[in-house]
Amino acid sequence: MRNELMYHIPKKGLTVWRLYGLFNTLFLLILAGVASFLTYKFDWPIFIYFIAGGIVVLSAITLIWLFPNIRWNHWRYEVREHEIEIQSGLFVVTTTLIPMVRVQHVDTAQGPILKKYDLSNISISTAATTHVIPMLITNDADQLRARISVLARVAEDDV
Repeated sequence: MRNELMYHIPKKGLTVWRLYGLFNTLFLLILAGVASFLTYKFDWPIFIYFIAGGIVVLSAITLIWLFPNIRWNHWRYEVREHEIEIQSGLFVVTTTLIPMVRVQHVDTAQGPILKKYDLSNISISTAATTHVIPMLITNDADQLRARISVLARVAEDDV
């Protein structure tokens, strides 16, 4: 069996994923409220209330607690001299190996919620696709971006 990758997402990333889950649950709560109002207005069967409420409770449990915990436990990454390895996935765990010679450019991105929590996402672009390491502390993300950039240049020079 392979060794566990060295780095994982900071605990603040778990908080942000839970916040995203809360936003999704609030959206479903609004939809459930509309369904309940229509049920009341048009005298539809009472089980629609229970279905709407069950969907909101189930989504709150899964989107706010379960999925963020599983995602946080499984997100790992490691930057080595010749490659970047990323492990992610909720139920199907995917491990991606990105050779440094394939890296074209590296970006950091930060939206308003990530900015509030001092987090950034790193995007690693190759010719084929873009890979993201999410929810890194901004200073760490900037340092990692610079390190990957240097390693990618060195890897290019060696070829």
